[in-house]
Amino acid sequence: MTPWKSVFFLKNVPTWERVLRVVAALAATVAALRVLAPPSAWLVASAAIGFALTGLFGVCPACALVGRRLPKQG
Repeated sequence: MTPWKSVFFLKNVPTWERVLRVVAALAATVAALRVLAPPSAWLVASAAIGFALTGLFGVCPACALVGRRLPKQG
């Protein structure tokens, strides 16, 4: 396996954290759109979308850069 595949295609976020990321992103989006003024609300909501994507796919590029990996199971 090439180094690029090992860094970018292996899941590095555990299931409990994936769920937490998606829930936090949804809460941040709803809160931003209800509380903040339009320019900053859209900025916070778009940042939350990126956070939700890392939860949905299970791969966090920032975590991969520092070498975070899930422990081997089984």
